[in-house]
Amino acid sequence: MLDFKAAIFDLDGTLLDSMGVWEKIDIDFLAKRHLSVPENYINEICARSFREAAIYTITLFDLQENVEDIIDEWNRMAIDEYSNHVQLKPHAKEYLLFLKDHDVKLCTASALPKVLYEPVLRNNEVYYLFDAFASTDEVTRGKESPDIYLLAAKKLGIDPHDCIAFEDVLPGIKGIIAAGMQACGVYDKYSSHEKEKIRKLSDCYIYDFSEIM
Repeated sequence: MLDFKAAIFDLDGTLLDSMGVWEKIDIDFLAKRHLSVPENYINEICARSFREAAIYTITLFDLQENVEDIIDEWNRMAIDEYSNHVQLKPHAKEYLLFLKDHDVKLCTASALPKVLYEPVLRNNEVYYLFDAFASTDEVTRGKESPDIYLLAAKKLGIDPHDCIAFEDVLPGIKGIIAAGMQACGVYDKYSSHEKEKIRKLSDCYIYDFSEIM
């Protein structure tokens, strides 16, 4: 028996097997500036909006560049991958279909802008399953705040307490809890170093979506 009316999904690392794309983009972006990727850089930016990540990057490396130009460059680097190559995680589509069969409403809560989330969801033939889409582009704070999850619930017209949200990173789980929703942690190798913290805070934790069908 499903005890929620809506399910809200992060994309990168949760529904999408895409974090490797960003690792390559980070390497190429910084190499172009004769810089190497710091050890914790990917983890630091993965739960931030693109704008927050750009500001963090400019500050960290003392870049004499503006935020919008960096965001545009990241989007250009990613768009081919998201339009043609990035795939869903195993059994993700089946789980989305399972939820729709049980009249559960679906929404994203992603740091991806529309220019990336729309083509990747269309290419994987799941775009039509979602009732609404929410991106951190639409809020002022990143995933550790409840803002993106509350926006998703508002777009669905569902009380946050009747929602479950799925995330692969610790800041996202904290944001879900702050929003008053059930939190389900999803394993991804790029956040595996925080797996036990995520598991401890979450209402459930999965390695594969087949586990909860």
